[in-house]
Amino acid sequence: MTVEQITKIAYDAIDDKLGQDISIINIGAVSSLCEYFIVATAGSQRQVKAIADNVEDELTKIGIEPRGKEGYESQTWILLDYGDIMVHIFNEEDRSFYNLEKLWKDAPYVDVDTLA
Repeated sequence: MTVEQITKIAYDAIDDKLGQDISIINIGAVSSLCEYFIVATAGSQRQVKAIADNVEDELTKIGIEPRGKEGYESQTWILLDYGDIMVHIFNEEDRSFYNLEKLWKDAPYVDVDTLA
């Protein structure tokens, strides 16, 4: 399975739980940190956790486990590290504060429809 296919599965898992303002950023174009960041907003702490859980469940179904997980205690920003893909689920306030899109402004955005 390609990293693009895995990214699409993670995107769909976020979308299934009504994640908002979902962005896919091609970090690999400007850094060796990973290939893609997926960044999304949730309307509440409960939804932050529900989205993160759904991403983890859907990727586990295809045999992919996160290398690391952060933020489950606060549930305001959960990071799931899958090596080539990092999934960031924020509440609205934290997404605005950390503004990853501005931090990685040189990295191109990816349209989900172009992923295999």
